[in-house]
Amino acid sequence: MRSLQQPADVAETESPSGHWRVIRRLSPYLWPKGYLGLKIRVILALLALVAAKLVGVYTPFFYKDAINALTGEAGGVAMLPLAVLLAYGLARFASILFGQLRDAIFVRVGQHAMRTVALSVFRHLHALSLRFHLERRTGGLNRAIERGTRAIDFMLRFMLFSILPTVLELGLVAGIFYVNFGASYSGALVVAIVIYIAFTFMVTDWRVKFRREMNDQDQRANTKAIDSLLNFETVKYFGNEGHEAERYDRALAGYQKAAVQSQTSLSFLNAGQALIINACLVVIMIMVARDQLAGRVTVGDVVLVNTLLIQLFIPLNLLGFVYREIKQSLVDMEYMFGLMDRNPEIPDAPDAKPLTPRGGSIAFEHVEFSYDGKRRILKDVSFDVAPGKMLAIVGPSGAGKSTVSRILFRFYDLAGGRALVDGQDIREVTQTSLREAIGMVPQDTVLFNDTIRYNIRYGRPGATDAEIEEAARLARIDAFIAKLPDGYDTIVGERGLKLSGGEKQRVAIARTILKNPPILLLDEATSALDTQTEKEIQASLRAIAMDRTTLVIAHRLSTVIEADEIIVLEDGAIVERGTHPELLALDGTYAAMWARQQEAQEMSQRLADLQKDRLVGEG
Repeated sequence: MRSLQQPADVAETESPSGHWRVIRRLSPYLWPKGYLGLKIRVILALLALVAAKLVGVYTPFFYKDAINALTGEAGGVAMLPLAVLLAYGLARFASILFGQLRDAIFVRVGQHAMRTVALSVFRHLHALSLRFHLERRTGGLNRAIERGTRAIDFMLRFMLFSILPTVLELGLVAGIFYVNFGASYSGALVVAIVIYIAFTFMVTDWRVKFRREMNDQDQRANTKAIDSLLNFETVKYFGNEGHEAERYDRALAGYQKAAVQSQTSLSFLNAGQALIINACLVVIMIMVARDQLAGRVTVGDVVLVNTLLIQLFIPLNLLGFVYREIKQSLVDMEYMFGLMDRNPEIPDAPDAKPLTPRGGSIAFEHVEFSYDGKRRILKDVSFDVAPGKMLAIVGPSGAGKSTVSRILFRFYDLAGGRALVDGQDIREVTQTSLREAIGMVPQDTVLFNDTIRYNIRYGRPGATDAEIEEAARLARIDAFIAKLPDGYDTIVGERGLKLSGGEKQRVAIARTILKNPPILLLDEATSALDTQTEKEIQASLRAIAMDRTTLVIAHRLSTVIEADEIIVLEDGAIVERGTHPELLALDGTYAAMWARQQEAQEMSQRLADLQKDRLVGEG
């Protein structure tokens, strides 16, 4: 099976053994365990399939009898042709009816399989590690999964209702030829079909590379389009609309080239198939015409042979398409099942138990961590946060501050040491219960493209409207929402772009208030905001931090002066710790950071005052 190190690029390779594995994995969806009703539907659909083919193959015999009656070779009364033609029409209708009945019965099986697999993939993607999701490309991954789920319904339908009935019909027609006309007829038919199938498979295999290239280019174009639209504002800031259109057009040009090659080769395939089919038809019709002239068969037999051949060649005409699509479906499903086989990087321990909350204490004991196993990010980090207390972690960019929050949520496992919540090693409790105990307000709040009500309710999906409104009031966003024409039903846009930074942060705070966790984690929650908005958000954060264990990761030191303890990280190690006054008295790293930020703030204030004085003077 292909490597999944680069999941978005979906390198589509041929692997017969992988294809067989996919077929084996698909079979349980055809015979779903625990669903008796669906199993009955499969049996009934197969019975309808067989009935449709038996009636379909016998139908030309009515036509033969009618022709013989009309030519006087069958004898009988004048009403006979009318009765036989009526039977012929009813048989044709019955064949179509059984076919439609088969589809109507089986549709629930196919749709159930698609739903089951799509849900399984969705759940599994959420179970995969943060590392996987940081590396993926959303557009390409989404397109590959979409093709994989569609391929399941295609495979179930075409393997059962195209390949199987065609083989059944071929066997029946060959048997009819052998019994009624001799071995030469059935032999000629079988030879022609073997040549037809060999030609179809060879050309289709040759064409696969064009289809694969089309898929690759389609994914590249889709990924570029989604990436560009997600970064709409950045494109506008730099005036790079033309550059983005050029990138997209290059991917479309690659798709166009592969599509032209694919269509040209398809025309060659269709022409070759038509040549083989018509050559077979001509040879067998010459044979039956010769026998009819010799008096060995009737005119009705000539019509019977012609009708059976044309009836058989109709599904054979689709063989190239079906074979190609089945191979492509196998490739698509092989990748999708490969995703499902990818084990979560951070699994729960086999004996993991739910976290038992006891106030919300946090402890790091000699924690060592590295993202790649080469460069250490955290070096022998130890700290304790008592229930209801606030610990602040400060330091320059790249010091490892945000890594602490990712470890606490167990997005990554430690290289050494222990991380404890309420005295319980986070590796020994279930991740779901651990994350239920922690509320997060990140620096970059990302909202769902839904209503404000939905985004706040996300903190606790079962919350009532009254609880949502109370959370909004505590987050001090209720007055803003009340001014909106649609109130809580206002759509916030993709990633919440219709709201300002401060408004998004308040929604995030309201969401966390609604969750009501014993531990609160603030990861530079106000660093991207202006001073006035920061002060307002800080007031909201102080309100929700009351009586909760709070871990604050901050860049602006003015936001952490009230913390019970501040630790200073530098190059992954704790270099200082203490309260704000104690750290200033040390006159070390923290004091230098404080001095620089105060100087920058004073400079900013002086510039603002000068600007104000100039505006007053001009007035």
